[in-house]
Amino acid sequence: MTPGYWRRPDLTAAAFDEEGFFRMGDAGKLVDPDDAAQGLAFDGRIAEDFKLASGTWVHVGALRTAAVAAGAPLVEDAIVAGLDREDVGLLVFLNPVAGRDLCPGVPPAELGDRAEVRAFLAAAYRRYNAENGGSSQRIARVLVLAEPPSIDADEITDKGYINQRAVLERRAARVEQLYADGDPAVIRPPTAPG
Repeated sequence: MTPGYWRRPDLTAAAFDEEGFFRMGDAGKLVDPDDAAQGLAFDGRIAEDFKLASGTWVHVGALRTAAVAAGAPLVEDAIVAGLDREDVGLLVFLNPVAGRDLCPGVPPAELGDRAEVRAFLAAAYRRYNAENGGSSQRIARVLVLAEPPSIDADEITDKGYINQRAVLERRAARVEQLYADGDPAVIRPPTAPG
Protein backbone atom coordinates (compact mmCIF):
# COMPACT_ATOMS: atom_id res chain seq x y z
CA MET A 1 0.00 0.00 0.00
CA THR A 2 2.09 2.95 1.25
CA PRO A 3 4.46 3.65 4.11
CA GLY A 4 2.62 6.93 4.81
CA TYR A 5 1.88 10.42 3.60
CA TRP A 6 4.60 12.27 1.68
CA ARG A 7 6.35 14.70 4.02
CA ARG A 8 3.43 14.64 6.48
CA PRO A 9 4.40 12.54 9.52
CA ASP A 10 1.41 13.95 11.42
CA LEU A 11 -1.05 12.51 8.87
CA THR A 12 0.87 9.23 8.74
CA ALA A 13 0.69 8.88 12.53
CA ALA A 14 -3.07 9.47 12.49
CA ALA A 15 -3.68 7.08 9.58
CA PHE A 16 -1.94 4.02 11.07
CA ASP A 17 -2.51 2.26 14.37
CA GLU A 18 0.17 1.33 16.90
CA GLU A 19 0.80 -1.99 15.07
CA GLY A 20 1.26 -0.32 11.69
CA PHE A 21 -2.15 -1.20 10.23
CA PHE A 22 -4.03 1.37 8.14
CA ARG A 23 -7.14 2.78 9.85
CA MET A 24 -9.58 2.49 6.98
CA GLY A 25 -12.68 3.28 9.01
CA ASP A 26 -14.59 0.19 7.84
CA ALA A 27 -16.06 -2.35 10.23
CA GLY A 28 -15.93 -6.04 9.46
CA LYS A 29 -17.33 -9.24 10.84
CA LEU A 30 -16.54 -12.89 10.24
CA VAL A 31 -18.58 -14.42 7.44
CA ASP A 32 -18.79 -17.57 9.57
CA PRO A 33 -18.08 -16.98 13.28
CA ASP A 34 -17.08 -20.63 13.63
CA ASP A 35 -14.63 -20.58 10.70
CA ALA A 36 -12.38 -17.53 10.37
CA ALA A 37 -10.94 -19.00 7.14
CA GLN A 38 -14.22 -18.02 5.42
CA GLY A 39 -13.06 -14.41 5.63
CA LEU A 40 -14.51 -11.06 6.58
CA ALA A 41 -17.58 -9.23 5.35
CA PHE A 42 -18.09 -5.46 5.30
CA ASP A 43 -20.25 -4.39 8.26
CA GLY A 44 -20.56 -0.61 7.95
CA ARG A 45 -18.39 2.40 8.67
CA ILE A 46 -16.95 2.89 12.13
CA ALA A 47 -16.90 6.64 11.53
CA GLU A 48 -20.72 6.65 11.37
CA ASP A 49 -21.18 4.87 14.71
CA PHE A 50 -22.00 7.01 17.75
CA LYS A 51 -22.97 6.78 21.40
CA LEU A 52 -26.30 7.59 22.97
CA ALA A 53 -26.36 9.77 26.11
CA SER A 54 -26.30 6.52 28.12
CA GLY A 55 -22.91 5.63 26.61
CA THR A 56 -24.38 2.81 24.51
CA TRP A 57 -22.85 2.46 21.04
CA VAL A 58 -25.17 2.63 18.03
CA HIS A 59 -23.85 0.68 15.04
CA VAL A 60 -25.29 2.80 12.26
CA GLY A 61 -24.63 0.58 9.24
CA ALA A 62 -26.49 -2.44 10.60
CA LEU A 63 -29.29 -0.35 12.12
CA ARG A 64 -29.81 1.66 8.93
CA THR A 65 -30.08 -1.50 6.83
CA ALA A 66 -32.56 -3.05 9.27
CA ALA A 67 -34.61 0.16 9.46
CA VAL A 68 -34.91 0.43 5.68
CA ALA A 69 -35.93 -3.24 5.45
CA ALA A 70 -38.52 -2.77 8.21
CA GLY A 71 -40.04 0.21 6.40
CA ALA A 72 -40.07 -1.42 2.95
CA PRO A 73 -41.42 -0.76 0.43
CA LEU A 74 -42.26 2.78 1.57
CA VAL A 75 -38.86 3.70 3.04
CA GLU A 76 -36.24 4.13 0.34
CA ASP A 77 -33.44 5.13 2.70
CA ALA A 78 -32.90 6.33 6.25
CA ILE A 79 -30.49 8.40 8.27
CA VAL A 80 -29.84 7.29 11.84
CA ALA A 81 -29.68 10.09 14.42
CA GLY A 82 -29.17 10.15 18.16
CA LEU A 83 -25.63 11.26 18.97
CA ASP A 84 -25.62 12.12 22.69
CA ARG A 85 -29.42 11.80 22.78
CA GLU A 86 -31.55 9.51 24.94
CA ASP A 87 -32.78 7.40 22.02
CA VAL A 88 -32.40 6.59 18.33
CA GLY A 89 -34.32 8.51 15.69
CA LEU A 90 -34.65 8.17 11.93
CA LEU A 91 -34.88 10.71 9.16
CA VAL A 92 -36.49 8.80 6.28
CA PHE A 93 -36.62 9.30 2.55
CA LEU A 94 -39.73 7.78 1.00
CA ASN A 95 -39.90 5.71 -2.15
CA PRO A 96 -42.09 7.83 -4.45
CA VAL A 97 -43.50 4.81 -6.30
CA ALA A 98 -44.58 3.09 -3.07
CA GLY A 99 -45.91 6.44 -1.85
CA ARG A 100 -47.97 6.86 -5.01
CA ASP A 101 -49.37 3.35 -4.55
CA LEU A 102 -50.34 4.11 -0.94
CA CYS A 103 -51.65 7.63 -1.64
CA PRO A 104 -52.65 7.97 -5.32
CA GLY A 105 -52.48 11.50 -6.65
CA VAL A 106 -50.51 12.92 -3.72
CA PRO A 107 -47.29 14.74 -4.70
CA PRO A 108 -44.15 13.10 -3.23
CA ALA A 109 -43.30 16.23 -1.20
CA GLU A 110 -46.65 15.94 0.64
CA LEU A 111 -46.52 12.22 1.48
CA GLY A 112 -45.03 12.74 4.95
CA ASP A 113 -48.16 14.63 6.02
CA ARG A 114 -50.56 11.86 4.99
CA ALA A 115 -52.26 9.74 7.66
CA GLU A 116 -51.79 6.60 5.56
CA VAL A 117 -48.02 7.11 5.41
CA ARG A 118 -47.75 7.95 9.11
CA ALA A 119 -49.83 4.87 10.03
CA PHE A 120 -47.70 2.63 7.80
CA LEU A 121 -44.45 3.89 9.35
CA ALA A 122 -45.78 3.71 12.92
CA ALA A 123 -46.88 0.10 12.38
CA ALA A 124 -43.67 -0.92 10.61
CA TYR A 125 -41.42 0.43 13.35
CA ARG A 126 -43.71 -0.86 16.12
CA ARG A 127 -43.18 -4.38 14.67
CA TYR A 128 -39.46 -3.72 14.31
CA ASN A 129 -39.15 -2.49 17.93
CA ALA A 130 -41.02 -5.55 19.23
CA GLU A 131 -38.15 -7.69 17.90
CA ASN A 132 -35.29 -5.33 18.82
CA GLY A 133 -35.13 -4.63 22.52
CA GLY A 134 -31.80 -2.88 23.03
CA SER A 135 -31.70 0.91 23.32
CA SER A 136 -29.15 1.06 20.50
CA GLN A 137 -31.55 -0.74 18.14
CA ARG A 138 -34.98 0.61 19.08
CA ILE A 139 -36.36 3.36 16.87
CA ALA A 140 -38.04 5.90 19.11
CA ARG A 141 -38.91 8.59 16.59
CA VAL A 142 -39.25 8.98 12.82
CA LEU A 143 -39.43 12.09 10.66
CA VAL A 144 -40.14 12.00 6.93
CA LEU A 145 -37.92 14.21 4.78
CA ALA A 146 -39.81 15.69 1.84
CA GLU A 147 -36.69 16.84 -0.02
CA PRO A 148 -34.75 13.92 -1.54
CA PRO A 149 -31.01 13.62 -0.87
CA SER A 150 -28.92 16.02 -2.93
CA ILE A 151 -25.85 14.94 -4.86
CA ASP A 152 -24.87 18.61 -5.23
CA ALA A 153 -24.82 18.97 -1.43
CA ASP A 154 -22.69 15.81 -1.08
CA GLU A 155 -25.57 13.92 0.52
CA ILE A 156 -24.97 11.15 -2.01
CA THR A 157 -21.49 9.74 -2.57
CA ASP A 158 -19.87 9.13 -5.95
CA LYS A 159 -20.85 5.48 -5.54
CA GLY A 160 -24.50 6.38 -5.05
CA TYR A 161 -24.69 5.81 -1.28
CA ILE A 162 -26.20 8.16 1.27
CA ASN A 163 -23.57 10.24 3.07
CA GLN A 164 -24.94 10.00 6.62
CA ARG A 165 -22.75 12.75 8.04
CA ALA A 166 -23.51 15.22 5.23
CA VAL A 167 -27.27 14.71 5.60
CA LEU A 168 -27.11 15.18 9.37
CA GLU A 169 -25.04 18.35 9.00
CA ARG A 170 -27.04 19.87 6.16
CA ARG A 171 -30.35 19.05 7.81
CA ALA A 172 -29.41 19.88 11.39
CA ALA A 173 -32.70 21.76 11.81
CA ARG A 174 -34.61 18.60 10.89
CA VAL A 175 -32.61 16.63 13.49
CA GLU A 176 -33.60 19.22 16.09
CA GLN A 177 -37.22 18.88 14.94
CA LEU A 178 -36.93 15.08 15.26
CA TYR A 179 -36.00 15.49 18.93
CA ALA A 180 -38.34 18.38 19.76
CA ASP A 181 -40.97 17.55 22.38
CA GLY A 182 -44.48 17.28 21.00
CA ASP A 183 -43.79 18.06 17.33
CA PRO A 184 -46.80 16.58 15.48
CA ALA A 185 -44.69 15.73 12.41
CA VAL A 186 -42.64 13.23 14.42
CA ILE A 187 -43.90 9.66 14.44
CA ARG A 188 -43.34 7.96 17.82
CA PRO A 189 -43.64 4.17 17.43
CA PRO A 190 -43.83 2.25 20.73
CA THR A 191 -40.37 1.20 21.91
CA ALA A 192 -41.47 -1.37 24.47
CA PRO A 193 -43.25 -4.69 23.89
CA GLY A 194 -46.99 -4.65 24.19
